[in-house]
Amino acid sequence: MTNLQIQTEPMSMTVDISSLMTLPQMSDEQFHEFCHRNANLRIERNANGEVIVMPPAFSDTGNRNFKVAVQLGIWAEGDGTGEGFDSSAGFTLPNGAMRAPDASWIKLDRWNALTEKQKASFAPICPDFVVELRSTSDTLKSLQTKMQEYIENGASLGLLIDRQSQTVYCYRADGSVAVLNQPEQVICDPELPGFALQMAKIW
Repeated sequence: MTNLQIQTEPMSMTVDISSLMTLPQMSDEQFHEFCHRNANLRIERNANGEVIVMPPAFSDTGNRNFKVAVQLGIWAEGDGTGEGFDSSAGFTLPNGAMRAPDASWIKLDRWNALTEKQKASFAPICPDFVVELRSTSDTLKSLQTKMQEYIENGASLGLLIDRQSQTVYCYRADGSVAVLNQPEQVICDPELPGFALQMAKIW
């Protein structure tokens, strides 16, 4: 049986993919099948084609992710100009990377421009708004690099939430990064008009 060592965060993990491929690179179809067969894992692929396998989020991180998604979902339903997504949704960015932010939102006109087939896959689109919540197993540097990638690929606003230091890094399309220390709320105007992420329960 042939195993392939795949880049993992934060620990090394050997995953049996012998039934999917015999070459060092996966095609898009093989990658999609690999993700379906390993639905219990969090899987991404970077712009170089390297597959990144991450363990499931710890329970407390999942709880905070849920609270972020709930707040975003309530706002999105009331606003009506876009669609919200939870951490299970993966998107193929213009640079070829497949990323699954902890929460995201896409303007309705951009989402509706996709075909139903594209929507039913790792949609070829970068969300307009993304949130990444740092867990105890994440390095700050790796998440900062990921946030920069979102911005470079078309996101207009990204929030990196570091619970360990109670800091929020706000990335915007103009390249600016605002650092908020222990904020009670993060106001997301003008990109998401009227949306303010309440931080008390997330901390």
